[in-house]
Amino acid sequence: MIPCIHKRGSETIGLIRYLYGPGTHEEHTDPHLVAAFDPLTPDPGRDPQDTYGQLQRLLDQPVNALPASRRPKKHVWHLSVRASPEDPILSDDDWAAIARRVVAATGIAPDGDDAACRWAAVRHADDHIHIIATLVREDGRRPRLHNEARRAQAEARLIEADYGLSQITPGDGTAAKRPTSAERHKADRHGRQRTPREELREAVRLSVAGAASEEEFFDRLAAAGLLIRRRIAPSGDTLGYTVALPGDRSAKGEPVFYSGSKLAPDLSLPRIRERWTKTSDDPAQEPAQPSVTGPASARRRASAAAWQALLVIDHDDDGVIAAQIAATGEVLDALAQTSAAHTRRELHAAATAFERASRSHVRAARGHDHALRQAARDLVRSGPALGRGEDGATTAMAIDMLIFLITAAAHWHAKKQHAQQAEAAHRAAEHLRAAYQAAAEHPMALLNHRGRHLAPSWQRHHDTAIRQALPELADRILAEPGWPALAATLAEAQSAGHNPATLLSQAAARRELGTAERINDVLVWRLRRLAGLPADPDSSQGLRARGKDAVTSPKQAAQTARLANSSPRRR
Repeated sequence: MIPCIHKRGSETIGLIRYLYGPGTHEEHTDPHLVAAFDPLTPDPGRDPQDTYGQLQRLLDQPVNALPASRRPKKHVWHLSVRASPEDPILSDDDWAAIARRVVAATGIAPDGDDAACRWAAVRHADDHIHIIATLVREDGRRPRLHNEARRAQAEARLIEADYGLSQITPGDGTAAKRPTSAERHKADRHGRQRTPREELREAVRLSVAGAASEEEFFDRLAAAGLLIRRRIAPSGDTLGYTVALPGDRSAKGEPVFYSGSKLAPDLSLPRIRERWTKTSDDPAQEPAQPSVTGPASARRRASAAAWQALLVIDHDDDGVIAAQIAATGEVLDALAQTSAAHTRRELHAAATAFERASRSHVRAARGHDHALRQAARDLVRSGPALGRGEDGATTAMAIDMLIFLITAAAHWHAKKQHAQQAEAAHRAAEHLRAAYQAAAEHPMALLNHRGRHLAPSWQRHHDTAIRQALPELADRILAEPGWPALAATLAEAQSAGHNPATLLSQAAARRELGTAERINDVLVWRLRRLAGLPADPDSSQGLRARGKDAVTSPKQAAQTARLANSSPRRR
């Protein structure tokens, strides 16, 4: 059940006409009164001889009793309460009881208060009611409405439990502002699937992902085709900004601008500037990372940054963890922007879902998120991936690591009782799993094919390595369909001079594997990253075809590894 407090108005009669009228799309099929401050309140919907004006005069009477100088300019209070689509249809008596509970909880008409505000509840559809009230009490005072929206939400959770309705996850006030009903109706009239507010929020979010400076951020906004206004101080400094879609016009034909803070709490200019904070003790910033030139390199860097962020979420303080989670949202945005067609939809959905998980009341300690923000920047600057070859395989590698990172974020939010954020992170992880299936299908098929054609001596050799390094998970690993791909990767790593058992131990030690849906897939990407192997199996095949580290048996591979580990290396 969702209560929504609308903008206050100055004309009671105007809202009454809307509530009892046909509606914008003829959706008001049976408007009638279900409850009011006085049981004898006239109902224009049931009495053809009545007029809207009679109800208006009754509600406005305490307002008009005040001297004109004391009357509030915006005295009309309006709240709607909507049931979930899957809820049963409630009776008029049920809605009447719900209306009384809501006006009591919000402070409009507290229980037992004979001098409370006047109000009426109108039902014109099966699934919701509207409550109209005037904001002057019978004693001439104003009602106490501090935090009435939060109190309405709290009461809605109790109503859901009492009536056996769908349970809505409680919020904490950090969500982005929802579009108003007027904005949604306007979008419908213009054939838009989303409101301008939603489109602008996404455009600003994508523009800030990985941006290194204020000017770069504004350049990206302009490149996205948005109209931009900056609020400039007398000193010449920028104090804030507003953005608009070129085609979104008011009734006067003027662009409709939104400030960053009205799009989302973390999109105001001061909050965006926090992302460029530097910390002198952040090892990720020293020395400077080399520039990334290609999509595959950028995705490898994103995997490495996500790996380090996992360790932070496991062991650091809350402010630093919140910064890592917020920066993870930037990586998802950047990955979605540069993804290939076959993964773009699910990655975009993951980024959109995770946007809610990137904010909470825990203030992010910015500066410690440099590695993830740099990874987002690298992804954007490296350009779009082709979706095949090394680009496509490293996309699967990055997504695999991001699934672990986002799942860890969901667990942290759950421990902090951030219910909406935890739920959003879980939704994002589901979309990432779908994107992973699309990205990993081709490279994993090649690796599985290669593994199934390994010599029996190689298969026995790697079976032993698995049982030695991961005895508790060995049976499950060997039974999974992806075992041939892991065997092929182990063979390739050993041919390159690595000890398979050592690599497996390193891959398993950093993060538990028992909760992974496909342990073999996780190990394949971790091993290929740890061993510096090409993510694309075709690239590995090319190296062997040129005779690089070619071996024909496990014994020869072991000899190669010993030589590689014992030979002096140039510094």
